[in-house]
Amino acid sequence: MKKIDYFKDHKIDYIDYKDAETLKKFLTPHARIQAKRQNGLSSTSQRGLAMAIKRARFMGFLPYITR
Repeated sequence: MKKIDYFKDHKIDYIDYKDAETLKKFLTPHARIQAKRQNGLSSTSQRGLAMAIKRARFMGFLPYITR
């Protein structure tokens, strides 16, 4: 069964780093970025997601690690 790309399904063209609630869906409990095969994103969406999460971490919207 193929997973559906979340961002294409919700018609989101630009993944905003300020939308921390959406980005949290794609983090593991230890605040790592989920693999593409786990979350079902396309390669383009996965690259944009990784960049948005890294920017959100730098700006302080998301943590680097959780314990």
